Amino acid sequence: MVTEARVPDRLPAGLLSNPEMITACRRRDFAAVFRLLKLAGIYPSLIARACDMTPSRVGEVLSGKRRIEKIDLIERIADGLHIPGRLLGLAPRAWEQEEPVAQPRPRPPEPSADGRRPTAPIDPELLVSHLRAAMPSHYRAANLLGSRHALDAVTQHVHLLDRLQQATGGRARDDLLTIGTRTAEFLGWLNQDLGDFDQALFWSDRAMEWAQEAGDDVMAAYVLFRKSNQATAQRNAQKAVSLARAAQRSVGATHRIRALAAQQEAQGHAMMGNPRFAQAKFDEAHDIAATPDVSHTDDALDLAYCTPTYIEMQRANCLIELGDPHTAVGMFEAELRALPPIYRNDQGVYLSRLARAYAVSGEPEQAAAAADRALSIAIDTESARAMAELSAADKALQRWSTVAEVATFTGRLKLMYGTAPSRPLTARWERLGSWTH
Repeated sequence: MVTEARVPDRLPAGLLSNPEMITACRRRDFAAVFRLLKLAGIYPSLIARACDMTPSRVGEVLSGKRRIEKIDLIERIADGLHIPGRLLGLAPRAWEQEEPVAQPRPRPPEPSADGRRPTAPIDPELLVSHLRAAMPSHYRAANLLGSRHALDAVTQHVHLLDRLQQATGGRARDDLLTIGTRTAEFLGWLNQDLGDFDQALFWSDRAMEWAQEAGDDVMAAYVLFRKSNQATAQRNAQKAVSLARAAQRSVGATHRIRALAAQQEAQGHAMMGNPRFAQAKFDEAHDIAATPDVSHTDDALDLAYCTPTYIEMQRANCLIELGDPHTAVGMFEAELRALPPIYRNDQGVYLSRLARAYAVSGEPEQAAAAADRALSIAIDTESARAMAELSAADKALQRWSTVAEVATFTGRLKLMYGTAPSRPLTARWERLGSWTH
């Protein structure tokens, strides 16, 4: 089924803070506003549909043949394109997030004769059951729409679990810790995908602590893999290899966890320039991932992404570093065709890597095409992983800056993030490097 294109619910922060956009909105120069939106991937036909205008009228505005001055149309444009009212000299729009009106707090119940107030604690069993049922939907939201769409709910769940387990004992506390370690690990990953490594490391450490308290060997093994992945993203190859080996030795490592840890070890070897060891571990990971894993039935821990396709995507990325970008291009193209549509967030990362492989191979037009597709996804998902990879692709494309397709891509990149393409996009993305999960 083809999904109808629409204006995103929130325009990229980089576009809204771009000086050209701010000036164009202040002057109500909609020709300039529409041109900037077009560079952001919001094309005239989409503008027309969102603002209840005819495509020809939008074209006249873009060409300078018509000016927009009527306040009702300006308001319609603000609402249809989600441009904050303050930029256009309007009152805040109804769709803008505003502080909720404070509601009077209900009066607490009167204390009993012994001076204690009655309490209504959450039933730990019901909470555990609810959170287990909710986790699959959080995974789907992060995979399809981006980590931001799951972050708030998962953060609230983790803080609630943290408070509740401190006031609970016995078997109920073990159950809270068991779901807590899965939720905290996922929160660490969401923050990593969004580029906040301090929070990512904090919640991964908390997940390990809870796994050890609960005697949850499976999660202890998985968190070791995740911490190896974080070490790789921070280009600490030795630490990545040692943590990956620890995960593979762990008594709780299922088939898929061993496959994930093996490919993570392979990435560490590739980073250190050891292609023979890297390829051997990738082969091992591929063989394990291709074996059905009937031991994993826990929906609260998503390991479904660990497939031969995933392993080969990681291998292809390492081949760029190991000096074989042409093979990497073929692998990326083949595996992207096999990637399930639900993994749209990852698709942005893999397309960015494909772009870099094309660039290193000396094919700038194909590189720019892949990078442009990746940028459109990254704008929606806000993935720092994808932006780190796009930054690497952008650097590889610098020598072809006069190629039309490359210039179009770098123009979009500059517009979105207010950064000259020749410089790192942000310190945060640079910190992620080009070895992200």
